[in-house]
Amino acid sequence: MIFLQYAIDALSVGGLYALAALGIGLIFGIMRLVNFAHGDLLMMGCYAMFMLAAAIWPVTILGGVVIAILVAVITECIAFRPLRSADPTILLAASFAVSFFLQNFVLMIMGGRALGVDIVPALNQHIVWDSLSISVLNLFTIALSVILMGGLSLFLARTRIGIHMRAASEDVRMARMLGVRVNLVVATAFAISGLLAGAAAIVVLGKTGLVLPTMGLRLTLVAFVAVIVGGMGSLTGAVIGGYAVGILEVVLGGLLPLVILPYREALIFTVVLLFLLFRPGGIIRVAALKERV
Repeated sequence: MIFLQYAIDALSVGGLYALAALGIGLIFGIMRLVNFAHGDLLMMGCYAMFMLAAAIWPVTILGGVVIAILVAVITECIAFRPLRSADPTILLAASFAVSFFLQNFVLMIMGGRALGVDIVPALNQHIVWDSLSISVLNLFTIALSVILMGGLSLFLARTRIGIHMRAASEDVRMARMLGVRVNLVVATAFAISGLLAGAAAIVVLGKTGLVLPTMGLRLTLVAFVAVIVGGMGSLTGAVIGGYAVGILEVVLGGLLPLVILPYREALIFTVVLLFLLFRPGGIIRVAALKERV
């Protein structure tokens, strides 16, 4: 029973990290951009859900996801598209600038205090069986992550725009010569990253019940670590890395004594660092990265 409890917790945390890592990995695969504003898309979605909390829960959730998608596409058009041919360090700086702008925009309008909200009370329930207590939110997270990852896989493999995205990530010059509409491909990738951030926002808001301007920072950092562990440029690696970091977090949380538990994240990053010393390319090593879009 204890093993099953830990397994469900690990799959839930890993699923959340995998969704966030996919959002970062997808943009990196096409633009060679590590978008550190990804967590702020989640934050914008959470604040949208907070403002729509009085509506019925499907409207609340849909509104938050739509806002995350819109903000992602708008930032691509305004901040990243004009700099697409710039040096990678400039693109990286632009992602930090977008992150700071979104945080301060929300801070100016909503203030810096944490605000409480309960979007779907049913997610806070538990299913009790013998000594096992399963959170409905954990089951929801597992199902949501599997559905979205499966849907993204089918989208990339079966749809025209998905195939174009894969082509652009392999060789953008050849893809452009073959008639791929690069602007549409990149905008679609950002929209998908916004969708993944919006989905993660549902889970994060369900777990914490709080919104604040800096709430996306930790998830961005963990997702970035997951992408590195899985292998930069590999979406499969991003998923594996997300689950690996999630499982490690749950296992350490269960094994560490209480006096050391506050240092769990430091231990996680130490283990990750040791892993990368022996396998710097990550779990799935990708061939030399092509030129970005």
